[in-house]
Amino acid sequence: MRYATFSLSSDPTLRLGLVQDDRIADLSSSFPGGLLDLIRRGPSAWRQPVAPRPIVAAHALADVRLHAPIPRPAKNIFCLGLNYIAHAKESAAARGREAKLPEVPVFFTKAPTTVNGPYDPVPWDSAVTQQVDYEAELGVVIGRTAKNLSRANALDAVFGYTIINDTSARDLQVSHLQWFKGKSLDGFCPMGPVVVTADEFGDPQAKKIGLRLNGETRQSSTTGDMIFPVNVMLEFLSRGMTLEPGDIIATGTPEGVGLGRTPPEYMKDGDVMETEIEGIGMLRNRIQRVAS
Repeated sequence: MRYATFSLSSDPTLRLGLVQDDRIADLSSSFPGGLLDLIRRGPSAWRQPVAPRPIVAAHALADVRLHAPIPRPAKNIFCLGLNYIAHAKESAAARGREAKLPEVPVFFTKAPTTVNGPYDPVPWDSAVTQQVDYEAELGVVIGRTAKNLSRANALDAVFGYTIINDTSARDLQVSHLQWFKGKSLDGFCPMGPVVVTADEFGDPQAKKIGLRLNGETRQSSTTGDMIFPVNVMLEFLSRGMTLEPGDIIATGTPEGVGLGRTPPEYMKDGDVMETEIEGIGMLRNRIQRVAS
């Protein structure tokens, strides 16, 4: 299954949709609370997405506006830093440090207000940051309440997968001595365009991942290059801490970010990011300067 959140030009109400080829079926009468509603109802609802009422209508994808699949997460987005070997090395080199690969996952979070649509502009306030960077990432959506998972069964807790661009303000990361502020500016988490259920997506460690900036390939890798695969990061994250249905995890970015270029290259007004993951689709977001 491929789920999306959409609205119509004639009605801004957010609706849950089931994407099938170039059409999207409206499931809002069955799940008025959107994708979170469906996830929280459990596996029986996932397997029968149109129960108990039939699909109200179907629309051409070209005629609707897609939003982030979960436009307002219930809590912060969990994120992994330095989860690809080459990216960990380029980050260390850019900051003049010796490269040391993490022995355990490096977790931080992004505020829910960062969430942005798959094709919406990313607001850039140049009075706040001068170093806006891109990060293509696989997103994991949790499907059930889970705690103290083992890596052998961790993937059973996953509802599905999506694309995340962990847009970052590098100067704020440095000046605040931690990552939360630099990762949490409004609109700094484009997401979507769909959530692909785990059964359809398959092995999360066997997908191509990449990003183009203004048509130029900047990141090109595979999720198989993660230091901590999805099942391992879930094992670590769930130790002593409950994961809940609808929780979102960004799994880290491969090499090729602007910080790692020589010299570093940060985005400017009008730049267009295209973030792509095999089996899910593509985000397309333009950097848009805004006033303070």
